[in-house]
Amino acid sequence: MPRSGYVLCVRNEEYPASLEKLKLYRRIADAQSERHGLIRVIDESGEDYLYPGDFFRAIDIPKPVRRMLSRTK
Repeated sequence: MPRSGYVLCVRNEEYPASLEKLKLYRRIADAQSERHGLIRVIDESGEDYLYPGDFFRAIDIPKPVRRMLSRTK
């Protein structure tokens, strides 16, 4: 999985208020956490938190769409 960019949430057990299934989340690079199977995302609170890596899938987003997403956050 790429270290930064966007990921798709595919699971949200134990975190239904913080994560919405099938929603895109911005991923923040965090190599130390990734070694433990965790990834850091900006969740529904607007803050970055760690979640299990298997809750997300990496997706390819075209560059123009990435630019649009970065302007809306």
